Amino acid sequence: MEEECRVLSIQSHVVRGYVGNRAATFPLQVLGFEIDALNSVQFSNHTGYPHWKGQVLNSNELQELYEGLKLNNVNKYDYVLTVCDPVMGDKWNGEGSMYVPEDLLPVYKEKVVPVADIITPNQFEAELLSGRKIHSQEEALAVMDVLHAMGPDTVVITSSDLPSPRGSDYLIALGSQRIRNPDGSVVTERIRMEMHKVDAVFVGTGDLFAAMLLAWTHKHPNNLKVACEKTLSAMHHVLQRTIACAKAQAGGGLKPSPAQLELRMVQSKKDIENPEIVVQAAVL
Repeated sequence: MEEECRVLSIQSHVVRGYVGNRAATFPLQVLGFEIDALNSVQFSNHTGYPHWKGQVLNSNELQELYEGLKLNNVNKYDYVLTVCDPVMGDKWNGEGSMYVPEDLLPVYKEKVVPVADIITPNQFEAELLSGRKIHSQEEALAVMDVLHAMGPDTVVITSSDLPSPRGSDYLIALGSQRIRNPDGSVVTERIRMEMHKVDAVFVGTGDLFAAMLLAWTHKHPNNLKVACEKTLSAMHHVLQRTIACAKAQAGGGLKPSPAQLELRMVQSKKDIENPEIVVQAAVL
């Protein structure tokens, strides 16, 4: 009998759509994990819609929920999945901006990242955390070394504006994993991935990516190449299915609405469980 692997996921929750815990729970369950979802936020829908309603839990309310688990001695977890992908900001039209208060940056740098095993920042977030800009692959690798030195053994820069030899339709992602050998030596594996861009704005992709990377790194420890290939290939299939369905619903060449662009998660169950590899990672 396969050993049970338990995950505590502390993220936002929406009634409609797939972001936060809603984006993480289904793929982790499909991949064989038992998941307890602790909702830090409960909204009617994600904030990409024109309107939303709901509640934001404060730290005391979150602590109270966790205390309930602790009192019943059911707070033993193999992994904790949090919003610390880290969700801080992104670039739009080449300009970076934060979508959390700037005074949270020191908290991420000094408190959160040092205790994380895996972080999945985008390029802008990696630059914020490291205090360095990225203009080339070499600079990106140096930034990942800085992030390793802060604590995490696995760093994946999920998206960047580095130019791809395959043209402007492709997006570059980079990964770095420190592997600790029994003799105490450390080997660093670095990979580069190129993904075809999808002409649409999706919400929840970062949460889905973090959940699947957690699952595949558990199943393929010390093999970041395979874990990332399976994660990104599954992402590709989910997004292609989502955009095809959204365009069909919108019809007549019209731009799909946020509701039509909700990730087609359930429909992609087989692709999440056993993705056909369409994104190859190159070992650097």
